Amino acid sequence: MSYNDSWQPQTRLGRRVQDGEIESMSAALNTGLPLKEPEVVDNLLPGLDDEVLDINMVQRMTDSGRRVKFRCVVAVGNRDGFVGYAEGRDDQVGGAIQKAIEVAKLNIIDVSRGCGSWECGCGRPHTVALKTTGKAGSVEVDLIPAPRGLGLAGGETVRHVLELAGIEDVWTKSSGKTRTTVNFAKATFNALQNTVEARIPERTREKREVIE
Repeated sequence: MSYNDSWQPQTRLGRRVQDGEIESMSAALNTGLPLKEPEVVDNLLPGLDDEVLDINMVQRMTDSGRRVKFRCVVAVGNRDGFVGYAEGRDDQVGGAIQKAIEVAKLNIIDVSRGCGSWECGCGRPHTVALKTTGKAGSVEVDLIPAPRGLGLAGGETVRHVLELAGIEDVWTKSSGKTRTTVNFAKATFNALQNTVEARIPERTREKREVIE
């Protein structure tokens, strides 16, 4: 595994990764240590794909006049169980995208995949392991395990996030103002995040919260 020679870790997790004590993203997340350096993800998950889900111009009135910024919504993933989501703002579109990508890496999660559909039973991790729900604003998204071969039964925004997470088959159900891409994407990510929380024992989850 090759590391960036110019990277000087500033956190305990970063130093453990650079020293070779932690060699996988799953192991890094399971330590319970806060992920505060995108370089950790760059080293453990090289070649992440990213998808710009939405670009919007936002205006704000200040004492010096009207300020215009761009808000970008980005999802990153390795298409094999790891996915992250974030929003970024900057005066330039490129800067906003780059900021969103870096924050999305810090928000990366290890999605709980499996063969959760009673119609399938193939035993391969092609869908979500259990039914889960995510909310953001007025939008609510349900992810339901589906049999192999169904594909991603959902809107374009949902499909982009699920593809980056490595989900191949799933039923989806959504409600609320799904035309709001920000909330639609975030609700989908939150649903995937809930699959992660569901498999963490309560005592361990409390311990991780204290550490963070």
